[in-house]
Order: sequence, then structure tokens, then C-alpha cells
Amino acid sequence: MNKIYALLFLVSSILGFSQASSTYYITATGTGYALKTQLKTIITNGHTDQGYGSGPSQTNNGLWSAYGTTDRDMGIGYENDNTIIDIYSENPTGVDPYNFNFNTASGSNAGQCGNYTVEGNCYNREHMIPQSYFGSADIIRNDVQHVYPTDGKVNAIHSSFAFGKVGVASITSLNGSKLGAALNSGYSAGFTGTVFEPIDEFKGDVARVYLYFATRYEDQMASFYTTNTNTNTECRVMFDGSANKVFSPTFLNILLTWNAQDPVSTKEIVRNNAAFIHQGNRNPFIDNNSYVTSIWGLSLATTTYDLLSTVSIYPNPSNGDSVTIKSEISLDAIEIININGQLIQSIKKPNFQNNIYVLENLAQGFYLIKLSSNNISSTRKLIVN
Repeated sequence: MNKIYALLFLVSSILGFSQASSTYYITATGTGYALKTQLKTIITNGHTDQGYGSGPSQTNNGLWSAYGTTDRDMGIGYENDNTIIDIYSENPTGVDPYNFNFNTASGSNAGQCGNYTVEGNCYNREHMIPQSYFGSADIIRNDVQHVYPTDGKVNAIHSSFAFGKVGVASITSLNGSKLGAALNSGYSAGFTGTVFEPIDEFKGDVARVYLYFATRYEDQMASFYTTNTNTNTECRVMFDGSANKVFSPTFLNILLTWNAQDPVSTKEIVRNNAAFIHQGNRNPFIDNNSYVTSIWGLSLATTTYDLLSTVSIYPNPSNGDSVTIKSEISLDAIEIININGQLIQSIKKPNFQNNIYVLENLAQGFYLIKLSSNNISSTRKLIVN
């Protein structure tokens, strides 16, 4: 079998044969926090701790071994070069500033950390939810669903700072990820202090990791908050101490906004399927993104100025023949996202006639219409009967 066909076979296997069975979510029948608890039971059953691993020479490499299938670029739309996909260095629209090979000795542009002094030295294991928050309990510490391979230097820069929208950056990584003062307005209104912001391509990935964590470890969230937020004040702004809602109002709105703005990608599907093979459980918010709104609802308006007042969408509900978007300002893009979080249409630089743009032939359903102008976005609900 030549390399091309071998690669296609591997990707096909990950995407197809390891997807959730038709019965995996059969008991997820509720709504709201009852649904969240049902999903917690499902994704806890079968979850087997595969260890943390200490390096490529060990028999059981735990997470290091998992990254061979969960996080390698194997035909999923980036460079397709079999290197590690690092969300802090990946450039989705151009050449990456550097790449890491899987499971090689540490060293410059090589692989696992190792020591690092600058970006590109090596990658290590980043707990998207800081270990200081959950007390480094083994099965959580070793859970590949929330432990990503990332550049060692940028991982250290991120540290335990909350994810959020940066207003003024103090540090920017080579792919545009930022650390800096929080933007205390728009969808991140209510956040102050220092936050870390990934690039747009991976904002939804981060959101769905946090929603997974809040569900998988639902019964421990209150104790995490009580025990560890005194020593991890950065985490306190993200969580509220509850077992159901889990997140502070502002951070929840950030997560819901990022989830809507950055729909589930092929990369996430591949990673979720490979994680299932590795440890026996799945991220339900990748498999069925409608679970997000069923549990937590929709995000608030995502603007830093009153974009909503300049745009009208009608009729809403619509009979499906046509939907009119009237805007007093020029829009850079219109994106139509279905209830499952899938991007079904992206209209770049829409051609408005007399401030009017018409959407036609939308199937019956519930949609989010994301409107963007000058790096500001707003997401509107649309119902088609």
C-alpha cells in the first residue's frame, strides 16, 4: 500500500469506524442540567485512565502515545504533513512558523519537551483547565480530551490565566495567540485582569473542551472551586462553584460565543474519534453541538458596539422562501450556522443592494446568523418554518 492510500485509509478509519455508535447517546433524553448529568454518566462509563507518560522511551507513554493519532495533521485540511497540530502555532491560512514531529527526542524543532527558551523548541502537555484547579487527580490529569500538545514556551505564557478576549496584548505568539488585559466589553463584559486568547480558528475547540470538562467532572466541580480557587485566583473568574452551570456568567458567555462563532471542525472530529479509541469516551459537544444550547442556552450579543441596532433580519420566523438582511453598515461576512453548530454557508463581502441582502432557499430549522464587520461580530437567531 503506497503512502497516499495508507494515509487515506488511516484518516477514513479515524473519521468513520470509531465514530459514536447509534446507541452511545441513547439515554441522553433530557434538557437543561438533567441532560448534562445524563451525558456525564455516558462519557464516564468506559473512560479508562491510560496514564500520563514520561517520554518516548517508556512502554506506556500515556498522553505522548495518544498524540500520535489525536493531534497529528493527517489529511484534515492544514498542511497534511503528519506533524503535531499545535493550536498556539498552527497557521490555518499560511505557512506555520514551526512544526513539531511526533514522538521524537526533545530539541529544536524536534518534539517533546525537554527544555525550551523560545517558541519552536519543543511541545509539551497543556492542561486546558489548569492542574492547579482540579488538584492533579490522575484520571483528570491524564484525560486527553482536555490535555493538548502545545508549544512549551506559549504554554508557559498561558500559564493558569483564564481564556478570554484580549483588549491590549502584552505578548503575542507567532500564530497570533495573545496574552494581555481583558477586553471588558461586548461578549466579554465583566472580565478584568489578564487573559489568554487563542486565534479564531481554535476558539470553538477551547470552548468545547471546557464544556466537556464541566460535564465529565460535574460531580467534582464544586469541590474544585472550594478547595483550589484560593490558590488559583485566575481560575476563580472562570467558574462559579456550582455543579450544574459551572461557569461564571461572563466566562459562560465567552464559551457560548466561541462555540457559535467557530463551529465543529474536521480536526475536532478526528481528535474526538482518536480519543475514544485511546481512552474509551467522547466529547458530546463535538458529536452533537446542539447539546450546548440544550443545556446552557444561547450566548448574549457578541458586539463591542451596537452592531445589532444597525442590522435587521426579517421575517423571523420565516416561511423559508426568503429572508431579508437590512444593514446600515457594510458587512464583511454573513455566516449561517445550523442548530448542530455546522457552518452551512459563508458569504464573504456580501453584495448589498440598497442596504438589502436576501437569503433564499433555507431549509426548515433553527439557525444562527453570524454577521461580521470590522473585526466585530454579532450572532442572531433565525427560525425557518
